[in-house]
Amino acid sequence: MSDDHVISRRDFVRSSVGAIVGASAIGSGAAGAAFARAQAAARPGRSARVVMVRDERVLNDTHDVDSSVLDRMLADTVMRLTGEQTPKAAWLALFTPADTVGLVPTPHLNPTHPELVEAVRRALVGAGIPAAQIREAQGGIEQPRACTALIAMPALKAHWLTGLGTAMKIYIMYSGRPSSYHDANNANLAETWLLPGVKGKTKLVLVDALRPLCDKGPQPDPRYLWDYKGLIASADPVAADAVGLQIVLAKRRAMRGEEWPLTPPPLCVSVADEKFGLGTSRMSEITLDRAGWTRDMLI
Repeated sequence: MSDDHVISRRDFVRSSVGAIVGASAIGSGAAGAAFARAQAAARPGRSARVVMVRDERVLNDTHDVDSSVLDRMLADTVMRLTGEQTPKAAWLALFTPADTVGLVPTPHLNPTHPELVEAVRRALVGAGIPAAQIREAQGGIEQPRACTALIAMPALKAHWLTGLGTAMKIYIMYSGRPSSYHDANNANLAETWLLPGVKGKTKLVLVDALRPLCDKGPQPDPRYLWDYKGLIASADPVAADAVGLQIVLAKRRAMRGEEWPLTPPPLCVSVADEKFGLGTSRMSEITLDRAGWTRDMLI
């Protein structure tokens, strides 16, 4: 594992889970041997692009959302991500009017701002996606199964059972067995992105980083919420989580004045890359397009 990984070897040792990753997360026997051979081979060239847009005006002093500012941030985000010159063209580069688009926000522990969900809905309708074909798809597997395309809309947060509770965790309820992905088993969360009702449908990962949570729970502690006032977007869910993880870890360092590792360590990010091939977790392979407010960017 190279030095630019989002989880360092030192973090594995500190949390005594190196053996767990090698055995339970990666597997043993023929599957483990195949994985080891794949790791020994030259890593194929990978790259990902992540867009981050921030605006200091999007939240006021009492953390209320200014929807007009959020609408502009969202438009800028999708245009930057797609390279299109108008918001309508950007959304239509991702979805067609024939799509049934499922919005998948985070419902628990620092939920996705409802203002962001509504902003996405407005933007899709404005681009020509019929309102009747836009639905919230969080819940059981029947929800995404009825959709042709998905937008993963997690809030950026640490999580007491999975280390990081962002893109890799967003589809956990679709599995029907969420507890099987807790603690060290969070390494296999990427499996939920490969479920038959989900696989290949996510066209956009849009992370709500307006007011992230940098320590876990189970209830959000106001001391660890802060106004970051950002949106993070990518077509690569692993890269989106890798960037979000760097921000969370940097905030934790700033608060403690020293390294403050997440527990359990968010193995799901690097394993989604190395075992499941879902995207890249290596910052050296991620192009980060930053726009807007630069104060305390943390990355």
